[in-house]
Amino acid sequence: MKRYKLRIPVSVGKLETVIDDPETDRRGLLLVAHPHPLHGGSLDNKVVTTLAKAATELGWVSVRPNFRGVGMSDGEFDAGVGETDDLLAVARFVEASYPGLPWALAGFSFGAFVQHRLRQELHARRLILVAPAVTMYEFDPVPPDTVVIFGDADELIPPAAIRLWAEQQGLATRIIPAAGHFFHGKLKELKQAFLEACPC
Repeated sequence: MKRYKLRIPVSVGKLETVIDDPETDRRGLLLVAHPHPLHGGSLDNKVVTTLAKAATELGWVSVRPNFRGVGMSDGEFDAGVGETDDLLAVARFVEASYPGLPWALAGFSFGAFVQHRLRQELHARRLILVAPAVTMYEFDPVPPDTVVIFGDADELIPPAAIRLWAEQQGLATRIIPAAGHFFHGKLKELKQAFLEACPC
């Protein structure tokens, strides 16, 4: 595996991005979006790194940008709107180096909100939403093959609200027992749920 640390050009400057490339037998590209930038979210978040590592083990190139204003990324928080534009720019930049590989999108909490917006503009084989912040942001309908992963002890986003949102659209869910919003002590279970959801 090879790791690249880049600053990818977007409308507000450049976004710090880490790309993990398995180098051989590449199966696709996974773009992972981290939780809320104003509450400590970054590309180093343990949920984000767990998803990226799992994907790379399966032969997917994982792409983890820092949202605007985080780490070495330029710009300021834009409530998901500018962040969506940024991720689209990152995706277009990256896919130029990996022509023909399909996208999968994964987002955690606020990152799930951004990814569900990006999916409206970027074709992806799968959208995976981890602990989506459905009570904090207004989510639009998502493709029917979307998978929702959450813990039944989530202390920030009520599990019942996530379950209802998913059920209303007939989405597949993976519910992790006794897992809170940040999946403390439950990263193995999260990884397994992600592997089951990944379109591999």
